[in-house]
Amino acid sequence: MEYKSGSLLHYLYTYAYHEDEDSLCKLEMRSFFGYDTDLKMIESPLKIDPSRSPFIKDRIAIFYKGETLEEIAQYVTDLHTKDRTFKVTVVNNHDLIKSEQIEFKVRREIEKEIGLLIEGPVNLNDPDLIFAIKQLKDGWVFGEYMKSESIWLHHQKKPQNYSTALNTRDARAIVNIAVPHPNGQKVIDPCCGIGTVLLEALSMDIAIEGSDRNPLATTGARENILFFGYEGDVLLRNINEITGHYDVAIVDMPYNLCSVLPVEEKLSMLKSARRFTNNVIIITIETIDSIITEAGFKIIDRCVARKSGFIRHVIVCE
Repeated sequence: MEYKSGSLLHYLYTYAYHEDEDSLCKLEMRSFFGYDTDLKMIESPLKIDPSRSPFIKDRIAIFYKGETLEEIAQYVTDLHTKDRTFKVTVVNNHDLIKSEQIEFKVRREIEKEIGLLIEGPVNLNDPDLIFAIKQLKDGWVFGEYMKSESIWLHHQKKPQNYSTALNTRDARAIVNIAVPHPNGQKVIDPCCGIGTVLLEALSMDIAIEGSDRNPLATTGARENILFFGYEGDVLLRNINEITGHYDVAIVDMPYNLCSVLPVEEKLSMLKSARRFTNNVIIITIETIDSIITEAGFKIIDRCVARKSGFIRHVIVCE
C-alpha cells in the first residue's frame, strides 16, 4: 500500500496555552471548528495549518485508529513511502494522567519498532515525511505529523512598536476569529496603529487593508510590513472616511492610559463600521455592549484576553 496523503480519517490538533489565554483560545477553537473543549486536543475533518494558530502545537492527519499498538503495527506493515524519506515519532498525550503517559525510553522503542515495519528510506534528521503515533484514552492513532511554526514570534522583532498595541500572539488569534477559513474575504483594520493585526493577517495570505488617522502609526505600519517582506495597503484616513464594503472588520478601539474616548466618538466609530461591513470583531478595554447594539450590531460571541492583570474584551458581532 503506497502512502497517499489523501487517504485519511480526520485531523487531530494538539493545543498548548497559558491559563490566561483559555478564553481567547476557546473562542478561536469555536471559530475554527464550531465548538471548544477543555481537553488539549481537538479532532475535526477540517484541515487547518497548525502554524495559523498561536495555540496549536501540532497536527496529526489520522490514517488509522486501532485499539492496540499491535493493530497500528499491522496497519503500517503494508505501508511504503517509495522514494520519500521518513521517520516515526511517538507524541505524548498530556490529557492522560502522568502514570498513563509513555516514558521517553519506551517512546524510542516504539518508534524503532514501527519504523522498521514501514517500507521506505529512513531519515531521522530531515525527513520528507514524519509519521506520528499517539495514545488516546480508548486506543491509538497513526498518521502524518506536522509541527506548528511560531510565526507570530518572529513578528515581535518588528522595528516599530507601540506600548499599548496588541501582542502578536493575541493578534494572530483575533485574525483567526475574524477569518477562520479564508476564501477571498476582503478584510479591513480601520484603526490599525502600528500594524500588529496586519502582519498576522498578511502572513496567512489574508487580503487585509489597514488605515489609521495617525500619520506616525501609518508610517510605522508600512515600515513593519516592508520589514517582513509582506505587501499590503495602509492608508491615512479616519474611520468615518472609509468607503466601499468589506466582508469583516477588526476594530481595536483606540485608548490610552490617561484618557477615555467619549461615548459619542465610540458610537460614531461603530456606526461607521456598520456602514462598510456586516461583520466586525471589536477589541476594547471597556464594556461597550450598549454602544455596540446602538450602532446596529448584534453580539454573537465573545471572550477576554488577559495579560498580567490587563483585560481586553474581544467581541464578535454581525
